[in-house]
Amino acid sequence: MGFQDTPEEWPVTATETPFRGNKTSVRTDDVEMPDGTVARRDYQVHPGSVAVLALDDEDRVLVLRQYRHPVRHKLWEIPAGLLDVPGENPLHAAQRELYEEAYVKAEDWRVLTDVYTTPGGCDEAVRIFLARNISEADGERFEVSEEEADMEQARVPLQDLVRGVLAGDLHNSCLVVGVLSLAAALAGDGADSLRPAEAPWPARPFEA
Repeated sequence: MGFQDTPEEWPVTATETPFRGNKTSVRTDDVEMPDGTVARRDYQVHPGSVAVLALDDEDRVLVLRQYRHPVRHKLWEIPAGLLDVPGENPLHAAQRELYEEAYVKAEDWRVLTDVYTTPGGCDEAVRIFLARNISEADGERFEVSEEEADMEQARVPLQDLVRGVLAGDLHNSCLVVGVLSLAAALAGDGADSLRPAEAPWPARPFEA
């Protein structure tokens, strides 16, 4: 296309990690600017995530409602979770999250879009998948805890979610990006034109 993001790395003259959490940490880098000055940048180091826009045969999206303490809201979201293992195949992680959070499996998987959620303050990269031909999963249900124990589940027509996003009623970034991306794909070349589920992901390289 010729109009795309490109990798680039400015020199880092010093770095430290003042905080390490269970899954993420905070890093402080002294970065050399183009004019030769040095600026300090603090940001969250994140393992990366996957999210799943699961679409049923009635064009309804599977959504979950979950409490998010940092923003003091219950948000409608699509199933999502962390890449728990470095180099983990994101499709396998997405299939796991769809099973654990919604007890659903899917026959058809595509890459819907890839995003950096907060590139000014966090290196989190998310791959959002489209999952179609969904049905109830096999085996025992995953035992949930903490915020997930209070989750609600619903299936909502795609266009209702699009309207909710544009009205300012829905705020979760993966849901917003996912439903608008799918609406754009359906209005354009169709969902079958999306990238295959195993498409390369330079932000989080993985083994096929």
